[in-house]
Amino acid sequence: MFSIRHPVRTWFGAGTVEKIRDEAEFAGAKRALLFTDKGVRGAGIADKAIDPLKRAGVDVTIYDECVPEPAIGDLESAWEQFRGGNFDFIVGIGGGSSMDLAKSMSILFTNTGEPRDYLGAELVPKPSLPCALIPTTSGTGAEATPNAIFSIPEKGVKMAIVSTRIIPGAAIVDPELTLTAPLKVTAAAGVDAFTHCLETYVARNATPLSEHYSVRGMELIAGSLRRVCEDGSDIEARTQMALGSYYGGVALAGAGAGAVHALAYPLGSRFHIPHGVSNSLMFSHVMKMNFSANPEKFAHIARILGEDTGGLSGEEAAERSVGAVERLCKDCGVPTQLSEVEVPAHVIPELAEAAFTTQQRLLGFNPRELSQEDIEKIYRAAA
Repeated sequence: MFSIRHPVRTWFGAGTVEKIRDEAEFAGAKRALLFTDKGVRGAGIADKAIDPLKRAGVDVTIYDECVPEPAIGDLESAWEQFRGGNFDFIVGIGGGSSMDLAKSMSILFTNTGEPRDYLGAELVPKPSLPCALIPTTSGTGAEATPNAIFSIPEKGVKMAIVSTRIIPGAAIVDPELTLTAPLKVTAAAGVDAFTHCLETYVARNATPLSEHYSVRGMELIAGSLRRVCEDGSDIEARTQMALGSYYGGVALAGAGAGAVHALAYPLGSRFHIPHGVSNSLMFSHVMKMNFSANPEKFAHIARILGEDTGGLSGEEAAERSVGAVERLCKDCGVPTQLSEVEVPAHVIPELAEAAFTTQQRLLGFNPRELSQEDIEKIYRAAA
């Protein structure tokens, strides 16, 4: 018995940002609250959603204070500002932080309580306001996931609102919106998307439904990530990346991430390292610990990444996936060692403790059971 979750409706393809008007009309929206960041707004990308809403007669209130790697305080601040508003439609356009803030706000308007009350799994009792999410990067897959991730600074960790009720009513994935994403953002986001597809594929609770999205997502990203890092204007590669990223989000909703994310979160929270980079720092090192737990799947990953596994044993073929992922990260200019981002070795025991004690939900999905000692070994290998 297994299940998978999707947005109620997904629009995909060049120009689909205009479909925000259809979604607003479908929801009968009159007053929308739109979340974005100053970069996306300043580049005129947010206007591509705002203008169709206004043409539909919707009054749009814009919040452009979304920041990378948001803390729970950022959500609390937005909630204090808008909690008295009479909104009937929520929109998020931007990277994962804008979308996470938007979908979190969509449940706060319809449920009693404060933002921290919903940190955890399936704690949201009532459906959200109608919500549409529009990614401008190909990475987080947040337009399709049941998760909204926030740093908890006083604990030095990240925690998530995890609820089926925050999966949006509409995901609008327009590859043209990613064309102006800077190289560093494109590369780190792309590695993040590949991590989602790979971790969900080897997760303990992967299913035939989630595997369909995981495998196709890896194929799309493996064939396009280097291309978009070399030429950001390659719309075919951008389209493949956007679809692969979306598939990774759907796969997360069906199977969940694993130890790469569990170990990346303390790095992001403590050192404010972008999430995609945090994942790349842990990616191949966690895989080296994991590949023997499921040689058949890791060998398949190696082949997706272009490795020739002919004549190799199952373990040898599986191990090829580790080097292939490390080369992918390096080819795209994303760091793979903690020393590259100035994380000191003396904090490794604290990082290991934080990952082990606060990320058991994710560690439970990992193909191999990891002790705190194992986690510390991974961080040290990444140093």
